Order: sequence, then structure tokens, then C-alpha cells
Amino acid sequence: MFNRFFPFLAALALGSAALAQQVQLLPDDKVSAQIAEIDVGVICAQEIVGFNDAPGTIAGTTNVIEGEPEFISRARVVPAVMGVGFGVKSRSANPFGLDGVVMTVTHPPMGADGATQQVYSTAIRGTARSITFYQFDYNYELLVGRWEMEASLNGEVLYRVGFDVVRPTAVPELAGACGFEDLLS
Repeated sequence: MFNRFFPFLAALALGSAALAQQVQLLPDDKVSAQIAEIDVGVICAQEIVGFNDAPGTIAGTTNVIEGEPEFISRARVVPAVMGVGFGVKSRSANPFGLDGVVMTVTHPPMGADGATQQVYSTAIRGTARSITFYQFDYNYELLVGRWEMEASLNGEVLYRVGFDVVRPTAVPELAGACGFEDLLS
């Protein structure tokens, strides 16, 4: 049985590595072999159906949404507009998924304490894509500069991707794509 099963596992591992490379990776990006699929982009605000406790974040919670939002752009340039979000859709190479994933979002100094990182726990499914995103819900979050999202497990980086958040006037077509044009003035 093992001899017949091993070639299947080897083909699955090679196929998973190929899937992880389909997204256009940038020089600073990192994707581990534990990630079978990854996609990166910009989204519009989704209906929030709940919250998860996230004491390592400034807000103290993360949003829960239903379904998988479509990316309005796969660019890494994000307008600093309320309701716009950016993030990663990923799938674990392990069909049972990965629990206890630590998500770290690094950004320009934010809030009264000048925090540059927010950390929370999540999971990456193995049979369907998981989405991890950052959405601008509060004015204090609209910070222009380099942002990075990193998922890790037991100290190993699963993926790390970067985004450049810019003034809305730098990408007006994207800034207005979600219907928040009134906020651009």
C-alpha cells in the first residue's frame, strides 16, 4: 500500500508547490511549502457577521464575514480609504489544515502608543481557501506606507506579503471602486 501511495503524495507535494507559485510573488514575499495555494489582493468592505477576540490588536477584535470576497485588484497598492481592505487567500498543503497560526500585521505607527504590529490567532484550512484581510474601519488606521502580513506557525513563516498603502488620489480608480467616493475629498 505504501509503495502505491507514495507517488501520489509526491505528486501532491509537487503540485502544491506549483500552486503556491502561481501568484505573482514579489522579491520580499515568502511562501512556505506548507502553503498549497495563495492569492493576494484588495477587497471592498464585507458585511460583518461577528467578531473574534484579538487582544494583540488595537481594536481588540477581528471581523468575521461569511463567504469569500472577490479581489477588486491583485495589485499591492492599496488606497487609504475607509471600507477598503487587503489581504491573502490561502490554503494549507495539509488537508487537515493548520490551527494556531499567528498572524502579524506590520504597519506605520498607529494609535496613541504608536503600535507598529498587531497580532492575532487564526487557522488556514486545507480543503478550502481561508481569507485573512485587513480592512480600514477607523480613521486612525488610514496610514500611508508599507504594510506587511505574515502568517507563522511554531516560529516558521508560512507566508509573508507586503502592500503599499497610498493616498486615495494616487489610485483614484481603485479608491472609488468600492463606492466610497464621498470619502476621497
